[in-house]
Amino acid sequence: MKLLIINGTVVTEGEVFSGDVLVEDEKIKAIGRFPDETADEIIDADGMYVMPGAIDPHTHMELQQSKKYRACDDFYDGTVAAACGGTTMIIDHMAFGPNGCSLHTPFETYRELAKKSVIDYSFHGVFQRVDDQVLNELEQIVTMEGFPSFKAYTTYGYPMFDRELMAILRVMKRTGGLLTVHSENDAVTNVLRERFAAEGKTAPIYQALSRPNEAEAEAVEREIYLARIEDDAPLYIVHLSAKESLRAVKNARAMGQRNIFVETCTQYLTLTDRLFEEGGPEKGILYMLAPPLRKQADIDELWEGVANGDIQVIATDHCPFLPHEKLENVHDYRTCPGGISGVEERVRIVFSEGVQKGRISPERFVEVISTNAAKIFGMYPRKGCLLPGSDADIMIINPNKSMTISKNNLHTKAGYSPFEGWQVNCVIDTVICRGRVVARENRFVGDRGYGKLIPRENNHLDNMVLNKRYI
Repeated sequence: MKLLIINGTVVTEGEVFSGDVLVEDEKIKAIGRFPDETADEIIDADGMYVMPGAIDPHTHMELQQSKKYRACDDFYDGTVAAACGGTTMIIDHMAFGPNGCSLHTPFETYRELAKKSVIDYSFHGVFQRVDDQVLNELEQIVTMEGFPSFKAYTTYGYPMFDRELMAILRVMKRTGGLLTVHSENDAVTNVLRERFAAEGKTAPIYQALSRPNEAEAEAVEREIYLARIEDDAPLYIVHLSAKESLRAVKNARAMGQRNIFVETCTQYLTLTDRLFEEGGPEKGILYMLAPPLRKQADIDELWEGVANGDIQVIATDHCPFLPHEKLENVHDYRTCPGGISGVEERVRIVFSEGVQKGRISPERFVEVISTNAAKIFGMYPRKGCLLPGSDADIMIINPNKSMTISKNNLHTKAGYSPFEGWQVNCVIDTVICRGRVVARENRFVGDRGYGKLIPRENNHLDNMVLNKRYI
């Protein structure tokens, strides 16, 4: 099948120009001007931006958070929402497996779960323990199986402490893998939770107060030092939310440390911890997530980091639960499932708040919403760019229309949005995944199971040209 996009403003990570994009089967065939070209379908993108399809490298589809709670979006519902929101690929952070399981166990489970995905996908591995068996298995998966990134948590049920992190970083450095980390000080968060609970302080605001900026920043700074000790091993900080954490990253880079990559999320660029109290606890409990929402000062500093290249990726940490599941824990945040939606809202909000408000350029938007994730996680130039031979993953954004985000125009099964009522100054006109239109004007028109598991490369980070922008 041949598809032709005409009259659009083409945006890549490096330039903006008027042109056409010719797609044949699943690939981009050419970019230029094709006035005499015929095609099975022609899309007129006059007045609109033609960009690489968005990549969300941080989702939690079907995540079993506890025996009682499971994320309400599965790999079908969640990827339909993603597609309608401009995203053509996700990398899912898998849930923990049974106690004592191998590294392979979650992969086996998730390969089956994801077969219903409507867009392309991959997975990050996850650590529950570290021993010689795990480290040997890690080397095999990174070098031979197409999954070079793994996640460690420094808190929750399987926290990784310094000794474990150093062992993982050593293997990642040797094999060309990448350690991603949920960074919060386990002792700080647990001591404060217990202290507040003993004082009867279990309202939603205490979730934020028990996980202060310092808890995140201390963990981030410590991980940076450990990575430096392990011969500048590559380190990716997921959902960075605190200004102090970003400062630690900037200080390390100023001292010459190279392989630090930073992700933040839509909610940390837009929402503040006032939402935990405004509207009462029944509203506040809907915003339970970790790290928690921060202050306006954090938002301002994070946007500056996005603009100047200190932050490489804007993701979502999409992990929604039903309102009644949140509300049944309104009197004790500690038992509430943590997570919110975002995979569908991200592109619209970041474009509206970033590009349309002059915080970032269209090119920088493409970098943080697509290209950098493709580079960092070993998919470039197959993904994240508009180049001949690349997968035809394309989103067309109309900056001349606006919409109000509402539970009534979203596709998540959550039944609410943390961004309910937000006015965004753009709409997503068309979304194309590997040459096939999967969404038009907020309507899903793709097919269940169309998505492919995309293998990713290891040993790619050292070949990047790292400068002020770190990509």
